[in-house]
Amino acid sequence: MSNQSRSVVSSAVADGTAPRQIARSVLAKSGLVADVEQFHGWVAAQRSTMEVRQIPLDSLQGWRTDPDTGNLAHHSGKFYTVEGLDVRVGGAPVEHWQQPIVNQPEVGILGILVKKFDGVLHLLAQAKIEPGNRNGIQLSPTVQATRSNYTRVHQGLPVPYLDYFRDTSRHRVLADVRQSEQGAWFHRKRNRNMIVEVDEDVEAVDSFCWLTLGQVHELLALDDLVNMDARTVLSCMPFAGADLLPAFGPDLVGFTSSLIRSYDIGAEALHSMGEVLGWITDVRTRHDVVAERMPLAQVADWHRDEHRISHRTGLFFDVIGVGVTAAGREVRSWSQPMIRPTDDGVVAFLAKQVDGVLHLLAHARAEPGYVDVIELAPTVQCNPSNYAALPAHARPHYLDEVLSAGPDRIRFDAVHSEEGGRFFHARNRYAVIEVDPGFAPDPPTGDYRWLTLAQLVELLRHSNYVNVQARSLVACLHGLSGRSDTTRGTAWPTPSRP
Repeated sequence: MSNQSRSVVSSAVADGTAPRQIARSVLAKSGLVADVEQFHGWVAAQRSTMEVRQIPLDSLQGWRTDPDTGNLAHHSGKFYTVEGLDVRVGGAPVEHWQQPIVNQPEVGILGILVKKFDGVLHLLAQAKIEPGNRNGIQLSPTVQATRSNYTRVHQGLPVPYLDYFRDTSRHRVLADVRQSEQGAWFHRKRNRNMIVEVDEDVEAVDSFCWLTLGQVHELLALDDLVNMDARTVLSCMPFAGADLLPAFGPDLVGFTSSLIRSYDIGAEALHSMGEVLGWITDVRTRHDVVAERMPLAQVADWHRDEHRISHRTGLFFDVIGVGVTAAGREVRSWSQPMIRPTDDGVVAFLAKQVDGVLHLLAHARAEPGYVDVIELAPTVQCNPSNYAALPAHARPHYLDEVLSAGPDRIRFDAVHSEEGGRFFHARNRYAVIEVDPGFAPDPPTGDYRWLTLAQLVELLRHSNYVNVQARSLVACLHGLSGRSDTTRGTAWPTPSRP
């Protein structure tokens, strides 16, 4: 990216125009697409179809099992490999384990194109099917492509709109940052998250449509509709600014008012930005994490049969093979290995109002696939059923606080899918739970801090600070900024201990 483009990114945030343009788009519930009902009709009319079937690992066309290591790799040497990882985390409830992991060193592009129509910012989104999606079509960014995809290693069709993100010199760049992906399943995986604003005419070709932020936010409240790649890019929107409450509505009260105040770069926070950065550095220094790649065939406690690689307990996840036949994709048929979790997960922020400003309890979480030891995660991020195989003291802090929350404390609640290109039917229940202002971490631990949204938005301008699950929830919180009623009104299932 050129120095000229970097200065554009900085000025778009510094002059305060971008957050106010974003606010106007958030409040716009109609645009080129009249309303969400019309959007659902448009999605139903899409002709993209995909047949996905599980196949034996040895039947993956174009893939081979290395006879020496047992690693699964594509014959081109591109895309990704499934390897083993040996992990040691000093002081953790489980200090040593081994596991399969996806190694995809190339950096892809996740990009959203934006343009003003009648003065209102619209996003160009695609209705896209991924083999791992449980429900077929989901809303994706304008561009969602690995380097192998957009350099056409697979001999497929060109990626639409890619040039807007390969050459940004004529456009206004609102966000451009490399962000990590799941550190428990990917080894040091990062993608370039970009938001590029254009002034020229851009036609929405088949399977693409222009939506306002307000419309996208309505869709974020629905299960399994806005995909992970769209959520991570949306989280990078330059939402924070000065004195934003009038832009969203000076009469807002309660949770929504505290949410908008949390985006104010001048709002009083429990910890200064310098203190937050110092805390992150301290936690990274204190945690001793060593993750070394190893042959997949030698990973302890994992076993391979004809159809899967699985843990001896039947928990955590499996590595499976799938064969795919698709219409409306760059490539019409292929096969690949995928990660399939054995259960749905729970991802939640605890939130509280401090002097009228919403704060979120962030967890400095270590995962073996991170580039820099820890990233900020939601308060709770886990698959509860996995703890049947772990010591009782490994149970995550605050999980019971989340699972026992009644409808009166739930501010956001939706089930969202994870990346459908590598993970098969991977879903998490994403939630924001408001607690009383007097709530304090119990037991107290140095790995948690209360942060404002302005602080998280600032950290999101940089790499390796905020993990993908937290970014999804930040996008969902963005979605609450245009609502007056932010209570979903759904009780959690009765909590149970494994």
